[in-house]
Order: sequence, then structure tokens, then C-alpha cells
Amino acid sequence: MVLYERTVVWELRLRYENGLPVVAVPLPSRDAECLFTLRPISSTVGEFLQHIQEEDRGIDKVAVYNPDGVRIAKSTRIDTLIQNDFHLEINDRRYTVRADEEGRARVSSEHSSDMEDIKTAVARLYAALHVDEHQVMQEQELQQKLEELRQEMEPFEKIRDQIALAADRRTTFLQWFGLGLMGLQFGLLARLTWWEYSWDIMEPVTYFVTYGTAIALYAYYVVTKQEYNFKEVSDREFLLSLHRNAAKHRLNIQAYNRICNDIARIEDNLSRLRDPIQLALPPAPRKQVQSTD
Repeated sequence: MVLYERTVVWELRLRYENGLPVVAVPLPSRDAECLFTLRPISSTVGEFLQHIQEEDRGIDKVAVYNPDGVRIAKSTRIDTLIQNDFHLEINDRRYTVRADEEGRARVSSEHSSDMEDIKTAVARLYAALHVDEHQVMQEQELQQKLEELRQEMEPFEKIRDQIALAADRRTTFLQWFGLGLMGLQFGLLARLTWWEYSWDIMEPVTYFVTYGTAIALYAYYVVTKQEYNFKEVSDREFLLSLHRNAAKHRLNIQAYNRICNDIARIEDNLSRLRDPIQLALPPAPRKQVQSTD
């Protein structure tokens, strides 16, 4: 403090050019002023002092103090420094740097706006990184569940393949058996019509056979609530045979269907999770097709 009281104080003016604070600092060795531009956000007091020493190698001591004479740390940012007047000490000279109030208010407002923009950008970046991390963790969790379900499904699949093979054989046998019955019916009616009896006698018989077939098909619809066509009949017989054999082989159909539904749901979630639209990825570059004349 004694040194501070004996030191002669000169005054410098901090002004603003193009929105940035500038100060003209006298250099002892050159006996001339040098204009320094301060960057409020990206610069610190240490960088400012380093720039002064780089301009004049004859400077042995340079420091910054607040109005109370307390030294300001080199890590302090410039925007904090210029909020108030400060003292710049170069060797044995001390300068009081005073800022323009209007420019200080403008820079403070711009700094606040810039800081808000930076905070918003950082928040968005953090959110994007956090979402990506969450998606990766969720994808790993779904893949782990999918592997567990597939391992659980493996013994069911072995039994189901055996039962399905037996059901398919039975369905194929019934199809050929039905075709054989139709051929037998055709041959029997043909023999009765052209060998045993005449068409006059067999015509009412064929009518009742046709009408009886229509009644049987309608009865099938009433019982099963399904229209009689070969594809649906074949699938229905296959499922009936599958369920009958499942009880014999102790296959839990409900557990099997539950696992199948869980696997389908997880695979659908994985496909949606890997969708570029869900990941907010840019679209793939469009391939240029060379025209051939």
C-alpha cells in the first residue's frame, strides 16, 4: 500500500471501436503509445498483459489492480475487468483506465445476449449428445432383450418345427384324400349313368348330390364362420392339427405366442430407433445418374 501511495498515477481512456473495447497503452522503452484491442469474452487479463510485454521487451513488471489496490488474477476475463475502472501498472508507473459508460453498457448488453446464445447452443448440443447416448443405451438394452428372447424361443422352435411338419403332412394327406373322394364320386356317378342305369334315372340323383354339397358348404360356414375356400380350409386344418399335437408334445402355445409377439415388438422398436428421421440424421446423398445419349 505504501508503494501504491508513492506511485504517480496517470489516466487512460478505454473507448469502443466496432463494438470492441480498445485502450492506448504507453510503452516505456519506445516512449510511444500502442493501441490494444480487448476481446471481452474470449480473452483474459493474463493474455492482455502478455500482449503488452510482447510489444515492449523492456517491461519487467506489468499487473492489473482494482480501484481498491487489490491485484486482479490473470485468469479473470476481460468482460469482468471492464465492468469497473481499473489500474494498470507497468514497471514503476500506474495508469487508471476509465471506460466509457455508454460503451460499457452496450458491451454488457451484447455480452449478455451472446452469453444467452452460447448457453442455448451448448444446451442444444448437450441435448443432442444426451439423446444420442440415450438411443445407444436403449438400442443395447433392446438387443440384449432380443437375444434373451431368442434363447428362450429356441426349445419352443424345435418342438414347433416337429409339430408343424406332422401337421403339414396331415394337411397334405387330407387334400389328396379329398381329391380321391371327388374322383371316386365322379367315377361312381358315371358308371351308374352310362352302364348300370340311364340318365333319366340318375339326373335327380346328381341334382340331390349337388344340392347336398351346397348344404354341406353352408353348414361349414355356419360352424366355422369362414367362407369355404381351399386356402382357408387348408390353413384351418393345419392350425387344428398343430394345436392337437402341441398338447401331446407339451408345447405351451400361449407362451410361444407371447415370445413371438415380444420379439416382433422389439424388432419394430429397433427399426424405428435406427430410422434416420428418428435420429435426426441428414438424408443420404443422392446418387447422380449419368445420362447416356
